[in-house]
Amino acid sequence: MANIKSAVKRIEIAERNRLRNKSYKSAVKTLTKRYLTALEDYASDPSEANRQAVNERMAEAYSKIDKAVKRGVLHRNAGSRRKAQIARALKQYEQPASVS
Repeated sequence: MANIKSAVKRIEIAERNRLRNKSYKSAVKTLTKRYLTALEDYASDPSEANRQAVNERMAEAYSKIDKAVKRGVLHRNAGSRRKAQIARALKQYEQPASVS
């Protein structure tokens, strides 16, 4: 344990930030998993209600990722990569438009 007052304070701040970062990362993972579950439901039963649930979960995940980037928990490129993975998963289940 540190003896100097400023070092003790830095340890406390680092622990506070670690817990905050952990909660953001955990929330991003949880929301991503909820989104993927909704996407699987939509793939098995492509109804309008399931599509709306997918869109809501996607918006929640995007929002949390953007907040984590803004707070410095995730790097900007890491946030973009996660959002791209989410979008790519949805694109896999969408029907391609017929080209005429």
